[in-house]
Amino acid sequence: MKLRTLLLALACVCVALVQAASPLSLIPLPASVQQGSGQFTFPAKVQLCVPSYTGDSVKAVAKRWAGNFTKSTGIKVSVGKKANAAIQLRLNSGLASEAYDLQVTRERIVIEAARPAGFFYALQTLNQLLPSRAVMAGVKATDVQAWTLPVVTIKDHPRFEWRGFMLDEGRHFYGKEEIKKLLDVMAAYKLNRFHWHLTEDQGWRIEIKKYPRLTEVGAWRNSKVLGWGEVKPDGQRYGGFYTQKDAREIVRYAQERFIEIVPEVDIPGHSQAAVAAYPEFLSCDPQNKHEVWLWQGVSPDVINVSHPQAVQFAKDVIDELTAIFPFRYIHLGGDECPTNKWEANEACRQQLASIGSKNFRDLQINFYRQLQDHISQKPASEQRQLIFWNEVLHGNTRPLGTDITIMAWVGADGAAKDAAQRGMKTILSPQIPYYINRRQSNLPTEPRSQGHGTETVEAVYNYVPMAGIPADLQQRYMGVQANFWTEWVEEASVVQYLMFPRLAAVAEAGWTPQQLRKYPDFLERLQAEAKYYELRGVDYGKHVFR
Repeated sequence: MKLRTLLLALACVCVALVQAASPLSLIPLPASVQQGSGQFTFPAKVQLCVPSYTGDSVKAVAKRWAGNFTKSTGIKVSVGKKANAAIQLRLNSGLASEAYDLQVTRERIVIEAARPAGFFYALQTLNQLLPSRAVMAGVKATDVQAWTLPVVTIKDHPRFEWRGFMLDEGRHFYGKEEIKKLLDVMAAYKLNRFHWHLTEDQGWRIEIKKYPRLTEVGAWRNSKVLGWGEVKPDGQRYGGFYTQKDAREIVRYAQERFIEIVPEVDIPGHSQAAVAAYPEFLSCDPQNKHEVWLWQGVSPDVINVSHPQAVQFAKDVIDELTAIFPFRYIHLGGDECPTNKWEANEACRQQLASIGSKNFRDLQINFYRQLQDHISQKPASEQRQLIFWNEVLHGNTRPLGTDITIMAWVGADGAAKDAAQRGMKTILSPQIPYYINRRQSNLPTEPRSQGHGTETVEAVYNYVPMAGIPADLQQRYMGVQANFWTEWVEEASVVQYLMFPRLAAVAEAGWTPQQLRKYPDFLERLQAEAKYYELRGVDYGKHVFR
């Protein structure tokens, strides 16, 4: 009997040691993880203690998690203020707004945070610690006999405040259910900025009530496929747009997941869809025919920035965007804006002379300055900060001051440093390798897309943000962002395939301290995500999973 007891004890010790040595499949990797021995086992009913907090927003976070947990596990969670509850949320004012401490013992789970966002991120980590990805995916689990957590102490906070992803729906439209699915995955990976590219030469996707033709005309074109080289427009009527009601629904969905939406209307370039809707005051040559563009590349049909109605149009659009999106930022594009139509327009030439410049790019800066002045006159609740692609730096930016943010994509490292040296804030969004619409392998099964298969998961992961940047400039670097441009991608399933798992690699760059990031370790932790993608119903690149 004594021998049997001894053998049983030794077996338990061995199991504990193996468990302690096993890597935890956490993405992004927390700043500090100390794994112990043993586990916490959930009973059939569990209590969750929530601290008092102004507005009960912490309680809202707890209740949403509890409902999802019960849906997946069948375990009933009672949310209240019982001090000896098995799951305890505690306020810790000493932590940063998105930071958290998570401790799992054999007896209880304790989460400390200063703000609702910290509790939310802690619960995302807790979901990843569970024996199934079903809770992460929001579906009922069918493969778990006992719901347990490993004994662990985690102290965590993000590296960057901006951890973003941009989706271009100007070129192809996917609909709100796809956007919600994307927001779910972003939240699971602690990404907190959804940059929504809503307008393009090829389509205008957001309802602006003062200008109904933007969606009556600008949201539709006569080809689903965008022409390029030997690929010709197919003549199919294609398009779609979000009503303001749709957009507000998505805003609420994002807010519940602590994601800020950054709406982008790309003006004055990349604006042929808008010009086609209102050529009488938006075009530089209203006597000519204007239609929503059917091709890839950069259209020369830009907004006539010298026309007073065009300026008023932009102000009105900003006003309606401000009412729809109650967040801090609006992106106005600014990239790839040809000047040839301005050069051929007498009013534009006169305006350039009036501002004392010979650089036609300064017409774009002058246009933005008028919009910036308009925003500055709004009440405090309606103030918005403007973001631009880094081509804006090619003009004289002094009239805009330093209270703008530069999103650096082409020559990203150099452009970001240039912006920081000018006193502006900047976001790293390098075309190579963070344009995750590009091919992610050279496999014959790869879908039609851009690139040569060199933007692999490993290449995306191994990009080092802010490498070699002096300490005095680092404070102006807000973070990182992956972008997805949709010229070649008509179907949402292909968007998903190209996004995942590369978006997970970007998420870790935004959250995890650089010194902890190692690709072999990431690849090992990544293997658990295949099940998550399958349960969540998203396609993914299966070639990186063993």
